[in-house]
Amino acid sequence: MARDTAVKASRAVSHRKALAFFLIPFGSLFVLFYLVPILYAIYQSLLTVEREGTFGPAVQVFGGLTQYIAVFQNEPFWASIGRVLLFGVVQVPIMLGVALVLALLLDSPLVRGSKFFRLAFFAPYAVPAVIAAIMWGFLYSPNLSPFTAVTASLDLLSAETVLWSIANVVTWVYVGYNMLIIYSALLSIPQEIYEAARLDGAGQFRIAMSIKIPLVVPALVLTGIFSIIGTLQLLAEPQVFQSFSNAVTSTFTPNLTIYSTASVPNISLAAAMSVVLALATFVLSFTVLKLTQRRTAQ
Repeated sequence: MARDTAVKASRAVSHRKALAFFLIPFGSLFVLFYLVPILYAIYQSLLTVEREGTFGPAVQVFGGLTQYIAVFQNEPFWASIGRVLLFGVVQVPIMLGVALVLALLLDSPLVRGSKFFRLAFFAPYAVPAVIAAIMWGFLYSPNLSPFTAVTASLDLLSAETVLWSIANVVTWVYVGYNMLIIYSALLSIPQEIYEAARLDGAGQFRIAMSIKIPLVVPALVLTGIFSIIGTLQLLAEPQVFQSFSNAVTSTFTPNLTIYSTASVPNISLAAAMSVVLALATFVLSFTVLKLTQRRTAQ
């Protein structure tokens, strides 16, 4: 009895050592490159710059919520959040709808060469966002685009259209990524369900609408959350489009506003903006997740 207890204790110790062996490297990197920057940003957001006398040196002192008050009074920052929310309301459903249709087509027996099309649809995701923005920027430019018939009659870089031109770039890059997630969810559905539906006389369209789409709702929710987070973090595409369009200002998106604020430099205000944006992203993502879970449960 005592020997069995000693063996179990030895195995428990070995098990804990194995867990520590695998978790310590990840935990160290997680703390160093994730938690520490977050804590430092919060600390930096609580500081403010004061000058000793008229010509004295500028020093950082604890300012409490001073920077956060400045954030909530910063109209360009909130205008940029409203702009990306409008962007997300239009672009995210279109992108996920296209991704769902492509995934259903790849999973359909009516489409031949699914491996080729799967790679072709996913290929744009391998293009870095900066390169994709530069490429599309040249295509939109009236002086450089090969599609002069379109760019001559419609200015795709004007203040009214540039947001949707950027939305097209984001959709082109990420629709294949989202399609692959949805397609993987479709592949996990047991084939017996399809066979039973065919025996009941259901066609491909009926199977897609009544079986496939309801069963991939979790994948759609996952891609939706990722897309919401990506929308609020939009930076590379509008930053590149500043070279093509005067309509893209330094406060066009929240991250671009934070970047330009930090470049002034006003690091503390930029840090406070980052914290507020992170909290807004969390609240919005959590709200969407809870609403979709409630509707799925019903």
